[in-house]
Amino acid sequence: MAPKKNRSGAYGHLPAAVSPGIRLFPIAQALGHYKREDFSGDFRAALNVALLAFPQGMAYALVAGIPIKYGIFGSAVAAIAGSLFAGSRFIALGPTNATAVLLFGTFAGLQLTNADGVASGEALALLPLFPLLAGIFLVAASWLRLASMVQYVSRTVITAYVTAAAILIIANQCHHILGFRFEGGEAPSTFLEVAWATIRSLGNASGPAIAMSALTAMLFLLLRGRFRKLPNVAITLVLASLTSLGFKAYGFELQTLEAFSAGAGFFALPNFDAMGISSMGMICWTAGALALLCALEGISIGKSLAARAGERLNANQETFAIGAGNLACAFFSGMPASGSLTRSTVNTQSGARSQVSMLFAGLFVLAGAFFLGQLVSYVPLPALATLVVFIGASLIRSKQIRAVARATRSDGIAFTVTLVFGLLLSLQIAIFAGVATSILLFLRKVSEPELVEYGYTQEGHLAAISDNAKRPEPEVSIVHVEGELFFAAAELFYEQIRRVGEDRNLRVLVLKLRNAHHLDATSVLALEELLDYLKEKNCHVLLCEIRKDILRIFRNSGLLPRLNRKNLFIDSPSNPTLSVAKAIRRAKELVKGEKAQVTIYAEQIKQSERSGKES
Repeated sequence: MAPKKNRSGAYGHLPAAVSPGIRLFPIAQALGHYKREDFSGDFRAALNVALLAFPQGMAYALVAGIPIKYGIFGSAVAAIAGSLFAGSRFIALGPTNATAVLLFGTFAGLQLTNADGVASGEALALLPLFPLLAGIFLVAASWLRLASMVQYVSRTVITAYVTAAAILIIANQCHHILGFRFEGGEAPSTFLEVAWATIRSLGNASGPAIAMSALTAMLFLLLRGRFRKLPNVAITLVLASLTSLGFKAYGFELQTLEAFSAGAGFFALPNFDAMGISSMGMICWTAGALALLCALEGISIGKSLAARAGERLNANQETFAIGAGNLACAFFSGMPASGSLTRSTVNTQSGARSQVSMLFAGLFVLAGAFFLGQLVSYVPLPALATLVVFIGASLIRSKQIRAVARATRSDGIAFTVTLVFGLLLSLQIAIFAGVATSILLFLRKVSEPELVEYGYTQEGHLAAISDNAKRPEPEVSIVHVEGELFFAAAELFYEQIRRVGEDRNLRVLVLKLRNAHHLDATSVLALEELLDYLKEKNCHVLLCEIRKDILRIFRNSGLLPRLNRKNLFIDSPSNPTLSVAKAIRRAKELVKGEKAQVTIYAEQIKQSERSGKES
């Protein structure tokens, strides 16, 4: 099936529930339907992304304590390899703050860094093993369809994660905007560390840097306001670079990006001999953490951006692409890569139409690494930092934050936990803490199924029966089971139904199971015990609206042969009332000969039977 285009012309995706499996080279389908407007959008987006990928790659390499070329090559190679297997335009691959910090922490834990935080030669020998193993884990997870784990990352957690990351991005650029360097040899990583280091260094702020930042901001706002379709980031950087030459002519020095030369060593094979027995555990743990972090970070970013465009992601396909990008980095001198928040946002905001934009961006970065490395030294850091701040600020959406923080108490708790951990500790810990919190709150919520007992009033209306209602005569009651009936909810389900069955005048209890989900062995055993208990109370239990998946669980568990088939009624999607009508007719048979209040049910069943015949 050919990929469908959305209203903007970009290639969209089928919903996750019906999305295809892993496809090899899905970019071929996008190229098969490629048009001129697709090329212009992808080219413009790729140029903007490439101009950001250069300095970001160098910055993240410095954070990890490794040579700059690993960050540059990682930005290029991951984007190229990932684009070949990506199914969307929403995830731009490359080194990120989280992967860089995790890599640095591993080298420090293995005591492979010097006093300045720079990785030793042994650390560089181990470096290719991290993207290699992480890539293998990610590819295996995608083929095993395990990438659906991201469904446990709620939009609340994603919103909090993006907000924390945006705040950290802005904070990290302040010292470049103000024109000073942090004191000490180790760069701060958390928001509190960055904020404290910035406050301590305010006295060293540079006037020319502040002037350049203000000028860059005015240029960018002017271009964005009047020429939205132009590559404003690229144009602003070029104009700022030309302006910086004028600053230097008048004796005002500005900090610029360092010149970069690709040199030798682009292709390198991972050296397993460098992995000793003592470091094997740490390397494997770090690779596993990198794989999980890349999947969570990349898919979370992609889900957020896709939701804004009204599209959905095939999580397994995108996980495969991230894994392929890391495998390529292992052989081409790249550091581990994940979904980059800023680059992904720039890519979509710049009008990317397909995953081809990432291919172009990677090729631009790779060409620049070999041929334009010296020209990078003309780009003033204050100008680039100012543009990154605008990008980070665009990620903070007050309406979204207000919605997820106030919707429910659980959402508010998950949002607060994720945001606080992201600001006080680190982004990787924040996403894990948010996911764990949301899962725990979800389990707490679904472990309390909603059991509502229904009966007919004197007026003949179906209504919920209060707990204090008395049954002066034998009658039939309907219990509508709503919610999850997995192991954590089985005991509560049993206790609530048992209390309903304690009424001596209750002769028939009808359990509607259409909206009961995720039954397991524990809930089946609880149901069996419940049937035995009510049988001793001379109360018949009828099960209606039984879906096929519930019937299969009854059969596989061995419960079905022990049930009275006359008391089971399969759900009929084409006629939703038929199953209940049959159950009520069966209830009339069971109370036959007794003076029971079932006349209103008799009237209802006639209506149900007529509707069933008409259908």
